[in-house]
Amino acid sequence: MASIDAISGGNIEPRGLEEEMRSAYLDYAMSVIVGRALPDVRDGLKPVHRRILYAMNEIGLRPPRKHVKCATIVGEVMGKYHPHGDSAIYDTLARMAQDFSMRYPLVDGHGNFGNIDGWGAAAMRYTEARLDALATEMLRDIDQETVDFAPNFDGSKQEPLVLPSRFPNLLVNGGAGIAVGMATNIPPHNLREVVAATLAYIDDPDIDVEGLMKHLKGPDFPTAGTILGREGIRDAYATGRGRIRVQAKAHIEPIGQGKEAIIVTELPFLVRRGGDGGVIEKIATLVHEKKLPEITDIRDESDRNGMRIVIELKRDAIPKVVLNKLFKHTPMQQTFGVNMVALVDNVPRTLSLREVVGHYVDHQRDVIVRRTKYELRRAEERAHVLE
Repeated sequence: MASIDAISGGNIEPRGLEEEMRSAYLDYAMSVIVGRALPDVRDGLKPVHRRILYAMNEIGLRPPRKHVKCATIVGEVMGKYHPHGDSAIYDTLARMAQDFSMRYPLVDGHGNFGNIDGWGAAAMRYTEARLDALATEMLRDIDQETVDFAPNFDGSKQEPLVLPSRFPNLLVNGGAGIAVGMATNIPPHNLREVVAATLAYIDDPDIDVEGLMKHLKGPDFPTAGTILGREGIRDAYATGRGRIRVQAKAHIEPIGQGKEAIIVTELPFLVRRGGDGGVIEKIATLVHEKKLPEITDIRDESDRNGMRIVIELKRDAIPKVVLNKLFKHTPMQQTFGVNMVALVDNVPRTLSLREVVGHYVDHQRDVIVRRTKYELRRAEERAHVLE
């Protein structure tokens, strides 16, 4: 049998299969981690989110300009920055417009962008969007050399490697993603509390987790709900990992004829209200299986004013007992597993709250220094012209 050198003319390097598989798998894993699945600690965005926001900014979709068709935005992103499937881009765009998915939506959408029952957004040719006012703060000063740029996939354009992000988006809107061999799941928080914690860190870089928690009380989910206990929050903030129990918000109302009803007004984050696998369907199944015989009727009275799920009970039912059964057997009580993994210098790391805030402050310091140098250079150039 001819040798490899004889066949290839010496241009092929012999490698063992195991070694090549190990190298190829690691290359693929890092590509997924850096290029798709994990957010950057500085702006809290994955590449597809960053490219969508940047593309929308480049074509001037800032308030108060009118909304444009989402198909236009998807085409712009796919053609210039993100050469992947249009459905993946549109799904990401739609999610950034959903107030039940994002604590603070970054896209201002017009049209049907889905609902909490699991219904998807209408086709991109029907919906319209522009940047939300808050998203413009993510992009502010991007034209003043505040961040690094790199060539796009075909070298025809330049795209930012990170956004200036004038607020701590990673903590404010959280993030979730599954990479190769790791995952991230970061809860969203209240903007005012995050800013207060960031200012406390700036005033005292040696502040500990307890000090930060005086300002940042805990997660603030888009669909609200009630967080049970603080131990899980403390663990998550101290180590980057923790389990937070979230419960639906419900109260008991009399409905006449000696009967009472449980009224559900808030659900845990990412729990569907109706549709396949939703809370209403799950409760109906348990009633049909006679596991919740105290319930006589369940209906959805939600409207534009908010959620209202009515669960009618028999006259002899004890409402609090039924409510505890609902918490135990339905998604009305969930555990949110916190895993604060983000990219630091393109390397995935599990971060504590203090580390996340610290990296954000370092990023803002870098942005401000670079902007100041840019403004100084422009002023010197103008002074030279005037002279």
